[in-house]
Parts: sequence; C-alpha cells; structure tokens
Amino acid sequence: MVLAHRSSSALKSIAVALIATVMVLTAGGQSATTKPTTSATTQSTEQNWWKNAVIYEVYPRSFQDSNGDGIGDLNGITAKLDYLKELGVDAIWLTPVYPSPQVDFGYDISDYRNIDPQYGTLADFDRLIAEANKRHIRVLMDMVMNHTSDKHAWFLQSRSSRNNPYRDWYVWHDGKGETATSKGEPPNHWQSLFGHSAWQWDEKTRQYYYHKFYIQQPDLNWNNPTVHKAFQDIVAFWLKRGVSGFRFDAITTLFEDPTLADEGVVRDQNGNVVINAYGDPQLDNSKTDNLPGVHQVMQQMRATVDQFSNDKFPGTRVLIGETYLHNVQELLTMYGPQDKPEFQLPMDTQVGFINKLDVSAFRSKLNDAETKLDSHVPLLVFDNHDNPRLDIRYGDGIHDDDIQRVISTMLFASRGAALFYYGDDIGMKTTPPKRKEDVKDPIGITGWPREKGRDGERTPMQWDASQNVGFTTGTPWLPVPPIARQNNVATEGSNPNSLFAWYQNLIRLKKTVPAFEHGSNVMLDTQNNKVLSWARQSQGAPQVFISVNFTAEPQTVNLAASNSLTVSNSASVEARKLKTLLKSPGGADPQSLSEIKLGPYGVYIGELR
Repeated sequence: MVLAHRSSSALKSIAVALIATVMVLTAGGQSATTKPTTSATTQSTEQNWWKNAVIYEVYPRSFQDSNGDGIGDLNGITAKLDYLKELGVDAIWLTPVYPSPQVDFGYDISDYRNIDPQYGTLADFDRLIAEANKRHIRVLMDMVMNHTSDKHAWFLQSRSSRNNPYRDWYVWHDGKGETATSKGEPPNHWQSLFGHSAWQWDEKTRQYYYHKFYIQQPDLNWNNPTVHKAFQDIVAFWLKRGVSGFRFDAITTLFEDPTLADEGVVRDQNGNVVINAYGDPQLDNSKTDNLPGVHQVMQQMRATVDQFSNDKFPGTRVLIGETYLHNVQELLTMYGPQDKPEFQLPMDTQVGFINKLDVSAFRSKLNDAETKLDSHVPLLVFDNHDNPRLDIRYGDGIHDDDIQRVISTMLFASRGAALFYYGDDIGMKTTPPKRKEDVKDPIGITGWPREKGRDGERTPMQWDASQNVGFTTGTPWLPVPPIARQNNVATEGSNPNSLFAWYQNLIRLKKTVPAFEHGSNVMLDTQNNKVLSWARQSQGAPQVFISVNFTAEPQTVNLAASNSLTVSNSASVEARKLKTLLKSPGGADPQSLSEIKLGPYGVYIGELR
C-alpha cells in the first residue's frame, strides 16, 4: 500500500508441454535442464518451505471473475489454481478480501472476520484453502493493522463521543487555536500519503483524527494495548481457517511521534522545496514512519502465529512485511533479534525498486542482501499493485520482454524467496487511464494529471484472446488493454520462447538445482558496468553461473578469471565445461566460462560440469 517508490511521472490454457525428465527447447529459447532430483538434501522441509519460496501476488478484483459481475472473486481464483500449480508457485498472497466500502479497493476494512460479498463467502474462502492445499499451494492473507475503514464498528463507536470506550482505539487530537466556535488548525502539518493534510475534523466530537492514508482510513492507536489484543485474535481467527501466513500492509506506519513534532521538508539539490504530485511540499515522514514501537508489535504477532499448527497444511506460518526502508541496516532490524523474532520475510524493496537498469546499483543491493542480513533469508520483489508494472519502470518500449527476462532472472536466480505480481508471468503492460473521468483509483482523481493513480497496473488478468480476455462474461471493472488479444495465457502457453515459458523454467530451476535451492550468491566480474554476473555456490553441488546483459548491444564476458571463484585455480575453470540450463531465445551455448556471449538484454545460466 505504501507508495514510496511510485514515480509521479509514471505513464509511459496453459499449453506449454513440459518434459518428464530432461528437456531441450529449440529455437534458442531454453536448453537442457537437469533432471529433477528427489534427494532429501535438495528438498525443502515443510518447516523451511518459505526459505526458497515462490510467492504469487493475486489482486482478487482483477484475477478471475466467476459470476459475470466484472469483478474477480474467490471462486475465480480457485478455478485458476491449476494454472498456478503448473507455473510452479508455492504460495499465493491475496490482497484484502474482507468486507469493505472499497474506497481503497479493500484496504479500508470494515470487518476483519468475514469476506466481502463482492468476492464471495467464508465457505468460498474455505473451499479455496482446501483446493489450494490439494495442489500444495499455501494461501497468505493481507493484514492491515495501521488503519480501518471509517465504517468499521470500532470507529463508529470511537467517533460517537469522547467518552466512548473505543475513543482511545484511534488517534484523536485537539486542533491548534480551537475555540467553542472554531475548529482551529490541524495539530501539525503531517500529510496523508494520498495527498493533503493527514488530519480530518470531526464536527460531532470537535477533534481531529489522524489518517496516514485516505480520510476514510482512520489510523488505529497502537499505544493502546487493547488494539494489540484485538489483532492477535483476528490473526488467530484466520490461522484456524488454514491460512499459512500474512503479509502486513504499511507496517512501518503504525506509530507516530507523540510530541506531534512537524516533519522535515524535502528539498532538491538547489535547496528548493520539492512539491509532490498532489501539489503539497514533500515531507520526510520522519515522525510518522518506522518508529521503534513497530518491533514490539511484530514480536507479539510472531509469538501469536508461532503458537499455531496447521493440520490442513503442515509447516511454518510465515510473516511478510511491506517494508519500504532507507537502507539494508533498517531492513535487518525487521527480522528481529534471535530471542524475539519478527518477520521471516520483510520485503527487500531496495533491490526491486531501483527503477533503472543500473548494473552497479543491482550488484551492490544484491550483495547487501547476501552479506548484510546476518544470513537471514531475503525476500526479493520487483512489482506489486501499487507501482507501475515492469514495462514502465524498466522497459524501453522495444526490448520489454527481453528486459523482463533480465529482471526475472535476478528475482528467481538469486538466493532467497521470490515474490511476483499477477500478470508478470505473461508480460502484462501498464495501461493507465487516458482521461480523468475514467480513473477509478482516488489518488489518481486527486493527483491528476501528474499522478494518474494505480488503475494501470491493476487491469484484468489476460487469459485468452476473447473480448474480455477470459476474465469475465460481463463488463470488466477496468478496461482490457487492446494488446491483451495477443498477449495472454493461451498464446504465451503455446510458445516455447514466451515469457510464460521463461518464468516456468526459471521457477523449476529454482526448485530443482541444488545450488539454487541452497547456494550463496557470489558476485563476479565486478568491474563490468554492462553485464551483471554471479555464481550460486553450495557445498557438494555444481556451481551455477548467471550473466545478464543490461544493454541493447551484444556483450561478451569472461568469468574464468574472477577472483571470487572458489574452485582450486583458474586453469581448472578454463578446462571445465558449461552445461546450459537456460538462455535467452537465440542465445549461444558457451563452451567454457572464458567466453559467454550475450545478445541484447540477453541472459545465460549454466552449470559448471
């Protein structure tokens, strides 16, 4: 939900037949892969499933509509589980499906213990869990604890009077200069991330309430222990229904500076105040984001979750954090101390949201994830429902599919868990509205035209070439892009050189190659500013080498002379052969590490024999 990395100018049936044992794909698409191993040393245990997990974000509203109302739903997701199984995912994360007025499309929750009728019923949810379990796919839910809807029963009570027992469940303050006849000014100049003041006047009780996000999303008061207990009970409710974990939305925003001190104003290199897309001075969020109390809350939540076993689906219940942070040191704190753990998988957004193809930046951030997280498992993520898709943030409009192969290789071929967004698997494009009157997302309405909202990255999943691309028999809630007629699951699935085939093969490598399952990342050829190369190394397993070309020009790299290699000497490296595991369409099969040729935005993955 946090939009810290969104650019204000951001516009710009499964048919793949897979092998039984050894696969060779022609036309330069993918080459031979190793036979999947059944060795116990290469299989993740149930308890550690998350350490090498592939997690798929489902935006339910846009994934699959089962009843023709134009809005995706739980039964639609259930109907597509075979697709997700074939793709190779371990878990799906559902953005909120709770009852909601839908001001923020589900992130304004009015009841944490039910399902919004637009998406189905609790019985539909239980069926989704059961069918996912049959396919060994875990279901993770979104947990929104920073705020509720202003229609939630808690807030309706809270704003009913200053003496109501729920008054202290939210953040209320008197205004500056308030009198019997005047509301005065807001308590300070804090801003909503969705534009303008973060304070809303309530005439009935004559105080302001705080909202980090929309006016209709009042912030909960996490200094109140009763709020803690309420959410521990909510988490337990869903764990008992069989969920395998939660992604915690906007988790760093739970607390605010109790002194109400003003935040700093961001200035550019010339000292001028930066004005954001909503016409407000940009603030540094230093008094409303990433304050220390978050850690105590998450230690409590982790302790609550760790008490639960799941007979429906054994294994660890996992906590994912939406953690947009300034540096790797702050990210490390989100794992918590050893005796008081917090998240297993706080999102490492420092890698995936660099938002430019910069070899040095990616090398540095991936190396940070490998060497500066005290051996914790990183969770890499490049895309989500709050940011323009990969084509806008990384593409050039000409080589978008090839560039997405580069991006996805970094995601799946690096150590750790990988989280990706629905539609990335078929190269869906960002399709923002062309007119303000077509905008559905309120931040686009507020910020137009500099901020066009998030509709562009939330368009319906493209299943086939029919009028509504197999998403619905009705009118889709967002328009289907014209390119969807050519770019969809049906057409991608029949093409061995498609992005779908690429994603499927990368995921299979991640799950079957020992160095990918367990190995460390070692950066190679570190002075090269055009090609990013690294090795995956695991004791007792063949090394795997990965090179990705960040340019539109062919490149050749020599990895045999790298000082980072752990083999006995460079001569032995030179003499050993590479077995191709995966390569870009049309790519060459090198004979050794000394000469790996890459086409424009080309990728090569090979195993040293």
